[in-house]
Amino acid sequence: MTSKPPKIVVCVTGASGSIYAKVLLNKLLILKTQVSEVSVVFSDKGKEVWEFELGESINSVSFKQYARSDFFAPFASGSSDYTVAIVCPCSMGTLGRIAHGISDDLITRTADVILKERRKLILVTRDTPLNLIHINNMKLITEAGGIICPASPSFYSKPTTITELVSTVIDRVIALAGLEIDTYKWNS
Repeated sequence: MTSKPPKIVVCVTGASGSIYAKVLLNKLLILKTQVSEVSVVFSDKGKEVWEFELGESINSVSFKQYARSDFFAPFASGSSDYTVAIVCPCSMGTLGRIAHGISDDLITRTADVILKERRKLILVTRDTPLNLIHINNMKLITEAGGIICPASPSFYSKPTTITELVSTVIDRVIALAGLEIDTYKWNS
């Protein structure tokens, strides 16, 4: 029996770093043969930061979008077959609500569902420096089965553009999601 390609939901919150979400969505579009579906949820601040930092509307996103208040979205239920949720970028406020099981919008409900169903939750955190509350919240999420993947670019591939630099993080996220991507690997 072969497994079918994953369904992925990408949640974009109001942390600075919308370019990470944009590069992720662009790469998922390129990898569409490895994914059966991609859905997107923006927080209110996520929309604002996207438009401010990127100078473009969220309408430029090629995937189906769900409102943050839409609890009828398929991935709001454990009976759906979404297997991966990526919060990118993930604000510390969102991280804190996820860590403490506060499902007050579709983003935190999605994370809660993914964790309770023992599926893959990847949080691309972007804030720095971290205080002890942030670190403890990351610990809680890790203990619950989530993956914290800080937006900390690597330099050993010698990136020369912002997109190449951002891709050093996003390519890791894509690999963590279980997708194959042609990317620089250390000492390969």
